[in-house]
Amino acid sequence: MNIYRHIHPTQIISSPSVTTEIVNIFERLLQQCTLPKQCKQVHTQILTMGTCQSGFLTARLINVYARLGLVFDAQKVFDTTPFQGTSNMLLWNSILRANVSHGFYEKALKLYDKMRRLGVWADGFTLPLVIRASAFMGRFRLCKNVHSHVLQMGFQNHLHVVNELMGMYGKLGQMDYARQLFDKMSVRSYVSWNTLVSSYAFNYDCDGASEIFRRMELNGLEPNPVTWTSLLSSHARCGRNEKTLELYGMMRVRGIETTAEALAVVLSVCADLSVVDKGRKIHGYVIRGGFKDYLFLNNALICMYGKCGDVENAYKLFLGLASKSLVSWNALISSYAESGLCDEALRIFSQLDAHPSLSPNIISWSAIIGGFSSTGQGEKSLEFFREMQRAGVMPNSVTICSVLSVCAELAVINLGREIHSHVVRAWMDGNILVGNGLINMYTKCGNFREGHRVFENIDCKDLISWNTVIAGYGMHGFGENALRIFYQMLKLGFKPDKVTFIAVLSACSHAGLVPEGHRVFNQMTEVYGIEPQMEHYACMVDLLGRAGLLQEGSNFVKNMPMEPNVCVWSALLNSCRMHQNTDIAEETATHIFNMNLELAGSYMLMSNIYAASGRWEDSAKVRISAKTKGLRKIRGHSWIQVKNMVFIFSAGNTTQAGLELIHGILYNLSLQMESEGYIPNKGIIQENIDKELDLMVGQSDWLDMMA
Repeated sequence: MNIYRHIHPTQIISSPSVTTEIVNIFERLLQQCTLPKQCKQVHTQILTMGTCQSGFLTARLINVYARLGLVFDAQKVFDTTPFQGTSNMLLWNSILRANVSHGFYEKALKLYDKMRRLGVWADGFTLPLVIRASAFMGRFRLCKNVHSHVLQMGFQNHLHVVNELMGMYGKLGQMDYARQLFDKMSVRSYVSWNTLVSSYAFNYDCDGASEIFRRMELNGLEPNPVTWTSLLSSHARCGRNEKTLELYGMMRVRGIETTAEALAVVLSVCADLSVVDKGRKIHGYVIRGGFKDYLFLNNALICMYGKCGDVENAYKLFLGLASKSLVSWNALISSYAESGLCDEALRIFSQLDAHPSLSPNIISWSAIIGGFSSTGQGEKSLEFFREMQRAGVMPNSVTICSVLSVCAELAVINLGREIHSHVVRAWMDGNILVGNGLINMYTKCGNFREGHRVFENIDCKDLISWNTVIAGYGMHGFGENALRIFYQMLKLGFKPDKVTFIAVLSACSHAGLVPEGHRVFNQMTEVYGIEPQMEHYACMVDLLGRAGLLQEGSNFVKNMPMEPNVCVWSALLNSCRMHQNTDIAEETATHIFNMNLELAGSYMLMSNIYAASGRWEDSAKVRISAKTKGLRKIRGHSWIQVKNMVFIFSAGNTTQAGLELIHGILYNLSLQMESEGYIPNKGIIQENIDKELDLMVGQSDWLDMMA
């Protein structure tokens, strides 16, 4: 395109004088520039004709360079201008805006500092830019200093400046300061109201956002689409998904124009709720409403379909994108990974890795690592974590949490300690998610000293922190420690949730604390108004059964206000095996078998109970019945890491190196246990005999021998 085609040749003259007419000509030319090459052509003409002496034209040139993404060229123009020491605010504001709009916040603040040292005073356009840069830097002291400058220069009642100050404090999480500024405003614009609502949304305070929304309506102002979008976002961020959908429906009924951002929020809620039908309706509105070319909405649709398990539609959307951003690739990778299709996720990841202009970032890697972790493929998860480190990609808190979860499940505490060291070096130890992950890793690995130390060092503990440490103590049989921490949590004003009570009841079960378990179970409804779920009933049955109160446990199950599931019955059946109670076991097993769930574990439990009572024929019948149904018992296995080597043990495996030495140590331990009065469990002995017989006969399936 020839940007000079509308300019008569006689208008461009070689003259040292700067006239208004020439400045206007060059301003029109700059407005037409759509390519960097065009802007540089005009810049050359400006220099040739000497019009660079115009501060107004120089400011326009900086704006165009910035608009075209050439921030460094804009900075060169500013650095070579003779107007820096003057109070040409148009020039200063142009270069400040160029840096702030492209994320060079520290550079913008240095320019502001230089401006003040030169004696140039900021105006109502400068301060909002400086405030925005300070907010993104996230330094509270710096932001307070800028606020002081606002007061010193008398801008405390300037509408745009105060709006930016509110937004700044909102980004810092200092909503008290933001609210004070809002309440003192004599004049408020829509921006003022929307800034406060969005600040509450940003800080996960949907109640605060709702209050300002209602107050806005009481003041006679109709909330606009931006207000509604912020309100939707606040509820979505707080996990109030059903309420978010309700508000969206209300927004549509009132005839409020739907924004692309509002649709993105609703799609994220559909993904979290896994309501793919609702998501498809929103997809239809995206197409009808003319939003189908919005890339971020298409990315949100890919995420929605992926999280709902509809990876086929997610993939179709991805293929149909005219231009794919890294977010699009990551959305598809995450869709496959979260659906458990890790091999497909890895295939897409490999395609991204081979892309000529894009490469996997930390989100891409985290999706793969998290996918393998959540599908029980911990070894592969750790393998890709190592590969990510070799690729020079620094892990974020999400990656760290995934790897710590794998360390906890595999009990590889040495790698967990290595991750902990990285967390400290990377200044991530203040991150609550990482802190909770470390507690989980240490406690599951049995290192309570380190786990509790991490717990104590978390300044702002959340409910997950308390639940994790309670569950950690409980699963290892330290019920009294778990109860002590539970009551400490209540004393500090934390309200327990359903997960808390599962952790506490499980701790009581493992430690045999029956009265305490009863008391906690009653507190759920009587004190905290939480209706017990199936998991809570299963914990209570396990508590009573482990304590030998089998009849009480059986009555408890029969009097449940809901139909017991297999977990509840299995807890009772396992207790019958522990205490060799055949009568209640038979009744319990009947309920399980009638569910037609075909669980091999239940059949084996019942077979072992009969065997422990000497009822060998009944034991054999149960095993034959299991075989007839085609059920197979997957052998259990365990592992231990010694000097960076993982040793895996499974029933009937004779290929493990050093097995004779291990058997010798086990024999010595059994003698020592007997000398200290330990009475062996005959049922477990019989189960081990069965496994040895399997091995002797050479059958891969223990059921074959009993046919």
